[in-house]
Amino acid sequence: MIMKLNPGILLLASLILCSTTSCSTTSVSSHTSKRFVFLCFGQSNMEGFPGVDPEDKGPVDERLQVLAAVDFPNQSRTKGNWYPAVPPLCRPSAGLCPADYFGRTMVSNLPPNIKVGIINVSIGGCKIELFEKDTFQSYVATAPKWMTNTIHTYSGNPYHHLVDMAKLAQKDGVIKGILLHQGESNTNDKEWPNKVKGIYANLLKDLNLNGEDVPLIAGELVSADQKGACASMNKIIDTLPRTIPTAHVVSSAGCTSRPDHLHFTPEGYRELGTRYAQTMLPLLGYKTAEPK
Repeated sequence: MIMKLNPGILLLASLILCSTTSCSTTSVSSHTSKRFVFLCFGQSNMEGFPGVDPEDKGPVDERLQVLAAVDFPNQSRTKGNWYPAVPPLCRPSAGLCPADYFGRTMVSNLPPNIKVGIINVSIGGCKIELFEKDTFQSYVATAPKWMTNTIHTYSGNPYHHLVDMAKLAQKDGVIKGILLHQGESNTNDKEWPNKVKGIYANLLKDLNLNGEDVPLIAGELVSADQKGACASMNKIIDTLPRTIPTAHVVSSAGCTSRPDHLHFTPEGYRELGTRYAQTMLPLLGYKTAEPK
């Protein structure tokens, strides 16, 4: 027997279906962001050696923005808001860092409708242990006063602060990668790759990310060709992809060093940051020149 459906019921069902479809489309659209977000962490080279050369102050493409991880009174930036990514990106007293020219190279190679957002939480002189989620307290307890002052700017917990800022960025962006530059304070620590693996795993879990979609890019320290004081650590850094399949390492060969043989010159930061981007872009499906 064929049942006849009431036209009113059909109309109501149709409206419900359209409404549900509309809601579904809206939900998908809200998560299809045009802002690619990159998390940066590490010690002084990712923080940025103090000082910014005039040529690095701009103009900066308006599509490249930084989420202020702390207040920047002199730059009129308030924590938790997006601003044009004019250095410094980490803290008011910092300087040019690899993230600057990473971002500039990214926007120059990405479609014009895609923005790039940088979040940088870095602390000069720190060991990688500072970013270990469950055990950082023991490291902080023995850290020197000058370092603890900086740690306090990140609510006393840099890892948690980075996660909080990242969650804020996820409201209108998609995290596409994680950039690390650290190791000077862990020179010759053969457990460094495993420690980084734990931090990376925690970030992925706490931010509901998939490692296949969010690669980790680590940069070498000042290299032996620049008489790098910690160049021996590069052999350990280079092994990171063996421990983390979705990790990639950027060479620092030829990136010029300051006289301390620990920090890069502005030219060195520009080149290193460009190499980070040249490594990241193909992973996101965009063509670029091969990393040097």
